[in-house]
Amino acid sequence: MSKVATRFAPSPTGPLHIGGVRTALFNWLYSKNQNGTFHLRIEDTDKERSKDEFKEQIISSLKWLGINYDGEEYIQSKQLDKHVEIANTLLKNEQAYKCYCSLDEIEKEKERARQKKLPYIYSRKCREVPESKAPKDIKPVIRFKSKIEGSIILKDLVQGDVQIDNNTIEDFIILRNDGTPTYNLSATVDDHQMKMTHIIRGDDHKINTFKQIQIYLAMKWELPQFAHIPLIHTIEGKKLSKRDNASTLDDYSKIGIMPDALRNYLLRLGWSYEDKEIFTLDESIKHFNLEGIGKSPSKLDMSRILSINEHYIKNIDENELFKHLVDYCGNYKEKIKPEKETKIKPSLSFLKNKAKTLEDIFNNAKYIISDDIKYNDQDIKLIDDKARKIIAEFKNRLSSVSDFNKEKIEPIVNDLIKKYETNFKGIGQPIRVALTGSKFGPGLYDIVLSLGKEEVEKRLGNKIVV
Repeated sequence: MSKVATRFAPSPTGPLHIGGVRTALFNWLYSKNQNGTFHLRIEDTDKERSKDEFKEQIISSLKWLGINYDGEEYIQSKQLDKHVEIANTLLKNEQAYKCYCSLDEIEKEKERARQKKLPYIYSRKCREVPESKAPKDIKPVIRFKSKIEGSIILKDLVQGDVQIDNNTIEDFIILRNDGTPTYNLSATVDDHQMKMTHIIRGDDHKINTFKQIQIYLAMKWELPQFAHIPLIHTIEGKKLSKRDNASTLDDYSKIGIMPDALRNYLLRLGWSYEDKEIFTLDESIKHFNLEGIGKSPSKLDMSRILSINEHYIKNIDENELFKHLVDYCGNYKEKIKPEKETKIKPSLSFLKNKAKTLEDIFNNAKYIISDDIKYNDQDIKLIDDKARKIIAEFKNRLSSVSDFNKEKIEPIVNDLIKKYETNFKGIGQPIRVALTGSKFGPGLYDIVLSLGKEEVEKRLGNKIVV
């Protein structure tokens, strides 16, 4: 058997959908598990809707997830001459025919099928029309001559044997009347040209597979093996569409889901290996197989994605986590200045506390990242006369501290608690608001030590809080 070759074939008509990402991942993992190759084909034949920006977004999204394809991307629009050549070969071999039916005739056929509550199948009325009797003023489409008798069995590597009657497959169009090829022709020719051995895709393509198998057989080409993955549904059980929230890769990266976490989640979305939940990249490649893919649709569970992301945040090397945070902030938030690194890196141990996303870490670290404090309108009201006295005294007491550590700062706070007959919150809250602009965030001692003595004194002297 040929060396395993798989492909991912998106259309650049919009941002990459999460279902497409999982399809790409499964193809990539299978090819890597089998020591094969994985290819990217851009199906850009819809000229009106295809855009370079979406093509670039697809490529960068795969790269972000760590899915690297072999060779250059295969551009479908550059292969149209070959697709047309195959259509003409099928026509010459009498395995296709010219259809002269007008759109009006086709619509009437569809209406009759609707009235009878039957699925529409083209009547095949042009199938045996000789060239001599063909209308001269109508530009025909070319239809494939599907088998009418018997049945066909698809030996699906995920779904098992799937059998349908041949007469349920219509004589589908392979060349439009403007001379452009249709999806089923182009995809089949490309897969043959690219020497694909395994076609792994969503099970909404199953009917296309039956059509494409007929083209393979008519051309006497070697059939690849097919595997159809169940679709991803929303948590309510509906088919996930591009209109749903959290349906594209950008929806995840912009809230700070890390690529390893999302890849791990998608791997387990419809696939399992024993009772293992967390997989390194090497483990994913080592264990992935088609037998582990379930037959039922999977539900996209945002709480599970956040849980896995939290696991990665807690367990990843903090130097690596800092790199992710810098990239995330640079792309979606406020760029982290190089001089802030010495304050943020050592503080990650508490900044990542309870954080489920990189956005949570950014929010916790905003008081370090930003030079200007943005005071919360409600929280600044906590700075009353008593709070101002506490802040001023805390600042004065800090000025005499030489070794800036918790052991030296804690007694000052305890003294203030006694003096002002309050509790830790009564002292800590106004100081936290003065230093960060908000009553929420990391612990008081973490904030003070992460900012350093000079910055703390500067912020406590801000005219808004003194």
